[in-house]
Amino acid sequence: MPPLGERLPEGSQRRLRQSFHIWDLVPLSVSSVGPLFSVAATGGVMAADAGWWTLPAIAVLAVPFIVSSFVFRLLNRHFPHAGASYHWSARVIGKTASRYQAWILILAYFLSIPPIAIPAGSYTLALIAPHYHAPATVQMAMTLFWIAFAAVPLLLGGRPTARITQVFFCVEMVSLAGFGVLGAFNWHRLSVPVHFGKPPIGGILIVAVIAATILDGWEIDSYAAEESQRPRHHPGVGGIIGAFGALLFYAVLYPLMLGETPLAQLAGSTDPLAVWSHRMLPGEPWAMLVPILLSTAGGLWLTSFILTRALYAMGRERLIPASFGKLNRHHVPHVAILASLGLAAVVVGLQLFVSSLGSFFNLVLSGAGFFLLAEFFLDSVTATVFLTTGHKRLPDVQLQPHAHRLLTAGAVFSSVVMGALLVCFFIYGPKAIGVGVDQTFAVLLALGVAFAWWAGRRSPSTFHFEGLDVPKEVPVP
Repeated sequence: MPPLGERLPEGSQRRLRQSFHIWDLVPLSVSSVGPLFSVAATGGVMAADAGWWTLPAIAVLAVPFIVSSFVFRLLNRHFPHAGASYHWSARVIGKTASRYQAWILILAYFLSIPPIAIPAGSYTLALIAPHYHAPATVQMAMTLFWIAFAAVPLLLGGRPTARITQVFFCVEMVSLAGFGVLGAFNWHRLSVPVHFGKPPIGGILIVAVIAATILDGWEIDSYAAEESQRPRHHPGVGGIIGAFGALLFYAVLYPLMLGETPLAQLAGSTDPLAVWSHRMLPGEPWAMLVPILLSTAGGLWLTSFILTRALYAMGRERLIPASFGKLNRHHVPHVAILASLGLAAVVVGLQLFVSSLGSFFNLVLSGAGFFLLAEFFLDSVTATVFLTTGHKRLPDVQLQPHAHRLLTAGAVFSSVVMGALLVCFFIYGPKAIGVGVDQTFAVLLALGVAFAWWAGRRSPSTFHFEGLDVPKEVPVP
């Protein structure tokens, strides 16, 4: 039975199974970042837009993202919930703001799936048929294979998802360490001149927005809070480790890749890591392709994990059709999994069969970065309100603001930086990505108002998850 007298949607009497330990959540958070895939997918675009200025652009966004990991930790202690950020907004700011944030959350993670699924198919073809120029139909078939493959662990349950992720995680960590050491030893032989040049302001800002797609993912343990055995203690810890881990990976990989490969070869490359590895290990493309492929596959189902848990929570609370809140016999939201991956396959088909694939891919990738940044911006605003005045309106929360002064300052700082980047995107986005990108995103933002109105008319309720362990600042109800 659900806590606090709330009633689950008809046909969904089960609850998510609390099966995750801390050693499950940490690999999930680190693997969801997908450092190797992230560099492979975005490195070429970043190098083309900003060159060596990619490094300070990532650093600009890394600080508020690190702060966000501590913000998520605090909010998880008070409000563990499968919907995570949109639920925090409902508790702290109000249901209207929460419904709009739910729309941003859906866009952020749904738009993140196609830029992962398509490269998964491309890397597979490059591995098994390196000189084959595959037509769109073959690329589509290979991409659909990986989408279907991603659905398997998700449908089998949280524990199988964690176990498969751990295997992929180990391979990726070993590969990261190996290429880091190999790159360091080859520096004297492969190093190229470092030339920053005049800073391309627009390119730096676009790279900072795209960097949201490579610095996110660690928050997956927040969306797995209801599946954690200690929902008020463990979720958030893995996120902090994942956020610092991602920053460490990029602090090593990007300087080595840029420092050992001519910028002209990296700029616009669909796989800059392969270009770099070819310089280190000529004639051995598999050495980089295999770990990149495993990183990509893991990122595909873990990004889907976040989206499906959020959709499950929204269906349970009737923000969207209640069928999304149903669970199968493995206690996973099968309707949400099949619907989100199925619709992602449709978007992938559009990307693969339209004539301007490159521009469409950049649009979807930039959209993922923009709405991920918007999601984290709204989370920072929620945390700022909660730490200043919001906690006073919550009778079931006891907070000592003086104990969180540094975190409050960090939340305000993150809100300002992320908000400024979102505004600047509308100024410089059309020049870097293409005409019409700002209008496209403006329409999607406006549709959020319609979604919030529609969801509000569905008479939604709020489901308060209560775990078994309660922190000292939160009294037992």
